[in-house]
Amino acid sequence: MFRPFLAAAALAVSLGLAPAQANLFRWANDGDVNSMDPYTRSETFLLTFNANIYEPLIRRDRNLRLEAALAERWEQVDPLTWRFHLRRNVRFSDGSPFTADDVVFSIARARGPGSNITSYFAAVAEVRRVDDFTVDLITRVPSPILPEELTSFGIMSKAWLERHGAQRVADLTSREENFATRNAMGTGPFVLVSREPDRRTVLAPNPLWWDTPTHNLTRVEFNVIANDATRVAALLSGEVDMVYTVPPQDMERIGRTPNMRIIQGPELRTIYLGMDQNRAELLKSDVRGRNPFQDVRVRRAIYQAIDVQAITTRVMRGQARPAGQIFGPGVNGFLEANDTRLPLDLEAARRLLAEAGYPNGFGVTLDCPNDRYVNDEAICTAVVAMLARINVRVTLAAQTRARFFAEVNAPRYNTSFYLLGWTPNTYDAHNALFNLAGTRDGTRGVFNNGGYSNPAFDALVDQIAVETVPARRQELITQATRLLQSDVAYIPLHQQQVVWAARNNVTLVQQADNGFPLRSVRIGN
Repeated sequence: MFRPFLAAAALAVSLGLAPAQANLFRWANDGDVNSMDPYTRSETFLLTFNANIYEPLIRRDRNLRLEAALAERWEQVDPLTWRFHLRRNVRFSDGSPFTADDVVFSIARARGPGSNITSYFAAVAEVRRVDDFTVDLITRVPSPILPEELTSFGIMSKAWLERHGAQRVADLTSREENFATRNAMGTGPFVLVSREPDRRTVLAPNPLWWDTPTHNLTRVEFNVIANDATRVAALLSGEVDMVYTVPPQDMERIGRTPNMRIIQGPELRTIYLGMDQNRAELLKSDVRGRNPFQDVRVRRAIYQAIDVQAITTRVMRGQARPAGQIFGPGVNGFLEANDTRLPLDLEAARRLLAEAGYPNGFGVTLDCPNDRYVNDEAICTAVVAMLARINVRVTLAAQTRARFFAEVNAPRYNTSFYLLGWTPNTYDAHNALFNLAGTRDGTRGVFNNGGYSNPAFDALVDQIAVETVPARRQELITQATRLLQSDVAYIPLHQQQVVWAARNNVTLVQQADNGFPLRSVRIGN
């Protein structure tokens, strides 16, 4: 049996390192990965953690530019065909060879039942194996951004999945599990040593990795520490070397502690509120026989009752930028001129509710994670208080990310009102528009958890997907954005800052997508 940690330990010995001197890297987050299967959820933390084990055809470098990974090169051989030339002599960590069969099988699996990343292949009509090291993806219409869509898609071993009965993705929304949920085996820079859900996951370097390591780690321990104070204490006491989620209220204290530093930068993620606009009657409300959120006046009233500036300054301690769109700066298609918000206006909000037939307001439940985004539960708590001022009585249901996503991302989105965040993995506006607001059809609108639907908007998104003239494409993005704003399809809140903390002897790369590639980490002076 292949023992990855023993291999890593043997490597340390061969370099003359005693066990106490081995480069152990310990880091912590407030929530867990939830699954070792990279297709179970299109969520940044799950994807970036599993990207240390499973690799895409095309990856991003430290500046988020595309670079070759399992595909040495790619080309568009005709308007509908993208050809990928696979890297030769690559092996999975169990020693088996990587071939086109693994790519074809992985794509089929990612498009199948249980997968949460089907939208990556929305434009793909056919996947064709040309030979052992060449794969064609044939699209229904020209898809100039297809390579961008594939950067978060890790390739899995066909033989390994079949051997362990994990050909189908276990559906996290119904809390299914299979062998791939707690085990992993890829071509990437690290291998899974042990997995204790909601506590600790251990990785070791993959001695069979095809690329030249830039890290110097011999063992990686990821620890789940849900409590903010405990997590920060673990960093300050030396129990961990790095914290991935830093509470804004602790930034100053960490920053002035000797041998500690804050690593901070703007994030591409937008935090927003969504509302069920599809059901005739809300699941979680005291209103019977109708759905208040189907009336744009109610949606506008909710929007105008939320003091986003107060959330930015008091809850986020200034570590956020108020948003007027569902995508922000750094995303292709963003224009400052389009990033406008409705004004805070409680009187207008009360008037709109009365006009819509709710002069005494109504009650509704707000679903919120408590371990996913920076101060997520505190944001929701603030929203509850703000909406009380217009007599919208909100019951807060804050849960861990595993339970929250199972509820909100269920096939019938078991929510009436919710907080979510979204980072376009393509760094392009189309990704947010298509996934969050397109009418659900199985691949489009997979994360449209409020059931918003507007044929005019869908038509614009379809045009954006194929338009290659930048000026015309920007015009279409602007039209789509303004339509969403007019419909109050969502209530954007802010773009949060990426804030990490680490000991001074840790070298790492912080990316604007909040990705954390361990292959870039070095420890030691």
